[in-house]
Amino acid sequence: MPTVADDSGLTVDALEGAPGVHSKRWANRPELEGTALDEANNLHLLEALQGSANRRARYVCVAAFADAATTIAARGETTGEITPAARGSAGFGYDPYFLSDDLGCTFGEAAPAEKSRVSHRGRAFRALAKELCAVFSD
Repeated sequence: MPTVADDSGLTVDALEGAPGVHSKRWANRPELEGTALDEANNLHLLEALQGSANRRARYVCVAAFADAATTIAARGETTGEITPAARGSAGFGYDPYFLSDDLGCTFGEAAPAEKSRVSHRGRAFRALAKELCAVFSD
């Protein structure tokens, strides 16, 4: 059966790429979910960055398609830096702390359409769609 899937995460230069694919569970708080888990992850991030002058980060996503004969993967990323305090209430996860280079505001401050235009996930899926069209256009 044809399948499409993706995975993504936040990578922070000063943390040698952490939290990466462990972004959702980085605070190691399995008893939490939703907003409480987001808050724990963000607190863990800020504590890990305490004293670091390098706050550069990127969101990275890989989207993939597979069927019996074909496997295609495409990568998308967006760059920015981690702010010392939350800004905005839109989005989820690390969004209020991710100051986008493309937008000049945090993903927590951005309108959904603005975020989608520059997001790692949007870029990965647009690249995947382009590759799928090239492979299956015949």
